[in-house]
Amino acid sequence: MSKAVILVVDDEPCFLTIMEDFLEGHGYSVLTASNGAKGYQIARSRRPDLIILDISMPLMDGGEVAQKLNETPETKNIPVVFLTGLLSKEIEANKNHIIGGHVMFSKPCDFMELLSHIERTVCVRS
Repeated sequence: MSKAVILVVDDEPCFLTIMEDFLEGHGYSVLTASNGAKGYQIARSRRPDLIILDISMPLMDGGEVAQKLNETPETKNIPVVFLTGLLSKEIEANKNHIIGGHVMFSKPCDFMELLSHIERTVCVRS
């Protein structure tokens, strides 16, 4: 059985490294991109099983990336999880916020809760 592939798109290099180490440590294959435009290109060419997407980024923000993914036939069914510093912990504590059908977690995130969501999403998609 092959590993599920997760694309992490964030403009913070340290965060990309942390997420890559964390996800690879839990058995996932990880692709990274440092901006939205590059993330969109990778998503089109590699078609990951799930995309973790920051909202506030240069060149193309997370909302624009999610919209382009949704408009592109080969990427429209890839699940997206937004991970952002724009969401307060209080809002997240009530229920993970959903925007355009995509779940949103706040930064810093509870990695185990994020992992649980990823596992459920990737399992359902398989």
